[in-house]
Amino acid sequence: MQAFTDARSEATADELWLVEHDPVFTLGQAGKPEHVLMPGDIPVIHVDRGGQVTYHGPGQLVLYPLLDLRRLKLGVREYVCRIEQAIIDTLGDWNIEASRRQGAPGVYVAGAKIAALGLRIRNGCCYHGLAFNADMDLTPFRAIDPCGYSGLAVTQAHALGIADAPEILGEKLVRSVLNRLT
Repeated sequence: MQAFTDARSEATADELWLVEHDPVFTLGQAGKPEHVLMPGDIPVIHVDRGGQVTYHGPGQLVLYPLLDLRRLKLGVREYVCRIEQAIIDTLGDWNIEASRRQGAPGVYVAGAKIAALGLRIRNGCCYHGLAFNADMDLTPFRAIDPCGYSGLAVTQAHALGIADAPEILGEKLVRSVLNRLT
């Protein structure tokens, strides 16, 4: 992501990367080590995105929008709102009511976080992105204060009755993001 962003020119096409990670805790630039409570065997990696600590693992969809925000004429706040709304739209396809929370980026269902955002903007271009809990082991979230909030509840699409494979969820999420960015 960093190399792609550093090598960009005004003509470089935007890209969306959809991946799943092996188990890892990532600590953003504002991350405080005390929010990593009991990492056990899961590595803790310092990254250059915004935000605190989160967990990534199998069954979680991680979408990295590598975008030229200047070309899209988007400010950071509007971009964050559009990404959050794309997640809300995706969950709405299953009639699940999701929302934003003032001062705590991400998307929540009944007070539990289902998707986290962590971004980096450099020279008007963004990288890093969002993590959407699809069908995963949520236990590692107990080893951290997710996003720096002690006791923050997390949930996943599977627990909300979405039985579709993560690949299907990923396709819908990408479509929703594209719809909100165009």
